[in-house]
Amino acid sequence: MLVSVAYVLAGLIGAGCVLMGANAFRAPRAAAGFGIPDTPTDDRAFQAWLNVKAVRDIAAGILILVLLAGATPHLLGWSMLVAAGIPVGDALIVLRSNGPKAVAYGVHAATAAVMAAISVLLLAA
Repeated sequence: MLVSVAYVLAGLIGAGCVLMGANAFRAPRAAAGFGIPDTPTDDRAFQAWLNVKAVRDIAAGILILVLLAGATPHLLGWSMLVAAGIPVGDALIVLRSNGPKAVAYGVHAATAAVMAAISVLLLAA
C-alpha cells in the first residue's frame, strides 16, 4: 500500500517537473515565482538561463517518469533521494539571494522533504 502511494507521489513529482519546465518556456515571467528577488524577466541573457532551468526541470521529470515505469522500487527510491538535492540547492539559492524565506522553505525545501519521504517509502519496500 505504501509503495503504491510512493509511486503516485513520485509520478506527481515527475509530472510537476515536466510541467514547470514547459511553463518556463511558455511563460518566462513565471520564473519570478522561483524566489529570486528582482528577477529580470525581460533580459535576453537571463532568458537563456531560464531556458537552461526549463530543460533541467523537464529532463529531471522525464527521468523520474522513466524510472517509475521501469525500475525497481529500490532504484526509484535512490534516484528520488539523489534528485531531492535539486530543490535543496534551489532553496539555498533563494536564501543566498535574499529571496523570500517562505518560498525557500515552503516550496523548495518542502519539495525536497516530500521527495525524501517518497525515497524512504520506496527504499523500505
